[in-house]
Amino acid sequence: MTRVKTALISVYVKTGIVEFAKLLHRLNVEIISSGGTAALLKKNKIPVKQISSVTGSPEMLDGRVKTLHPKIHAGILAKNTKKHLAELKKHGIKQIDLVVVNLYPFMQTAASTKNLEKIIEEIDIGGVALLRAGAKNFERVTVICQPIQYTAITQELISSNGVVSNNTRENLAIEAFSLTAGYDSLISNFFWEKFSKGKFA
Repeated sequence: MTRVKTALISVYVKTGIVEFAKLLHRLNVEIISSGGTAALLKKNKIPVKQISSVTGSPEMLDGRVKTLHPKIHAGILAKNTKKHLAELKKHGIKQIDLVVVNLYPFMQTAASTKNLEKIIEEIDIGGVALLRAGAKNFERVTVICQPIQYTAITQELISSNGVVSNNTRENLAIEAFSLTAGYDSLISNFFWEKFSKGKFA
């Protein structure tokens, strides 16, 4: 099992993230983040590296594009094989071992306004991609998709000096895939009700 060395944190719901990030810092985990999450961590004196400094690209399109970059996704999706590690080295990419992401509140927004533009902006793209990438590579990557998971992972990281067990990573992957499946289902249902008019039924 590999010790967690680098974490990517990008959360909409900030509950508990400062305490969790402080623990990661105490364990000498490098934290990569962006936007409001990075600002919050910096405000609480937690060292954080901006995603833009990792990718070499600024946040774009009013924040629609932040984490969608090979230097982020290759870092998450790389396996511990000689070929993958050599490719990372060639392109100057560091492995990311821990992904902490929760998603924009699409359904809450859809329920509280009829402003279609606001609703569409709450369709999370980068967050879903990060969760799916981390969950796909569960053999190496720990993926956390909701604040309620912080306590158990905190206890495991402390007791194992920064290592997360295979069993825990597997269970977290199940939860991440279940979350993204449900999220996409809500968006699909919204679009069917809003636009379909039975066209493709």
